Amino acid sequence: MKEQKSIPTSKVQRATKFIKTGANIGTNYLKHYGKKLVNPGINKDELHQDNATDIYKSLSELKGSALKVAQMLSMDKNMLPSAYQKQFSMAQYSAPPLSFPLVNKTFEKYFKKKPGELFDTFSKQASNAASIGQVHKATLNGKELAVKVQYPGVADSVKSDLAMVKPIALKMFKLNPADYDEFIGEVESKLIEESNYTLELERSVELSTKCSEIANLKFPTYYPELSCPKVLTMDWLEGKPLGEFLKLDKFSKEDANKLGQAMWDFYHFQMHELRSLHADPHPGNFIITNNKELGIIDFGCVKVIPDSFYKTYFQLLDKGILYDEPRLERVFYQLNFIYKDDTPQDKIFFKKVFTQLVELLGRPFQTSEFDFSDSKYFTELYAFGESISTMKEFRNSKRARGVKDALYINRTYFGLYNLLNDMGAKVKTDSWVPF
Repeated sequence: MKEQKSIPTSKVQRATKFIKTGANIGTNYLKHYGKKLVNPGINKDELHQDNATDIYKSLSELKGSALKVAQMLSMDKNMLPSAYQKQFSMAQYSAPPLSFPLVNKTFEKYFKKKPGELFDTFSKQASNAASIGQVHKATLNGKELAVKVQYPGVADSVKSDLAMVKPIALKMFKLNPADYDEFIGEVESKLIEESNYTLELERSVELSTKCSEIANLKFPTYYPELSCPKVLTMDWLEGKPLGEFLKLDKFSKEDANKLGQAMWDFYHFQMHELRSLHADPHPGNFIITNNKELGIIDFGCVKVIPDSFYKTYFQLLDKGILYDEPRLERVFYQLNFIYKDDTPQDKIFFKKVFTQLVELLGRPFQTSEFDFSDSKYFTELYAFGESISTMKEFRNSKRARGVKDALYINRTYFGLYNLLNDMGAKVKTDSWVPF
């Protein structure tokens, strides 16, 4: 893949790139409507592909928060047409890498040495490149290491990037402005945390140590003396990123169930025992090791779960709550699914929709085992999500439907379900329950 020799870091440079991308999108729409005059029956597939290509190209050059948002959107199969999902998913582990001279500059700034002076060997070519940083393979004293190097300007551009992404998100992806404004602060805080590798180092050591007894998981050892706010060094785990593995190989049912159970237990141990969890379940953050263990390689995005929110939110997974209407309604008010001063019609509408959603997303918890390879379940799940995205009541709501603390928990569950579906896993869902 062609290396990138520079990254726009100033607000003016990054704004110019967004403006140029907007102009390209406008041209794509003009081309589409011109073709539609000739052929009224033409669909939007080509338009979506052109827009997805232009947006991804721009965001991949900008790196950082803008590309991370694209990655997050690619995980939501209900929100985007497939052209965007496929293009944006490249941000998980195959964005254009940064050229080596810029990597050198980062090391010289923080270590006063070049990588070759710190390590016995250091690959000039990145092994993979994602939204916030890229990984190089190195060796030291006989150990193979993964060295994650952050792109320049990532931390400084979070707030301005999100401001520039907003009009695209609202218009093209038809997001509700109230929802966007409610949740964007949570996204911003998490992106700032992800750009702090010192914090990631602390969390990586803490969470990997506490989760080390879970069967069939593999964690790297981390090296504080070879890390800094923009560089994170850990053991190199031999294997393939989960996304690449799923493209090239196929799990046996036994391996799918074993690794799926490990992933399920990993997430629920964090939720219910630690109240702090790895909230970025995309395929680029997992390695299938040569010994068929599940390697966890990135703790950049961690959600700390407040106690009061935990006690409210996880009631939704209780088997009995759907049969206890007063309790269900009380939780809906607490989570801002409905409001006291909603119109009677809105209360009826949102209670019905969220009850259906709770039943659907909570279905894996209604039995002791759940087969995530069940295509009927995911067809129903995606169809319901698609129907919600077209409901004018959600788009026109003047208030956010939900609370910000739920954003990364919901994202975690959505990502977890999809990964287990891709793996074809059947898991024991009662291994960790909060009730």
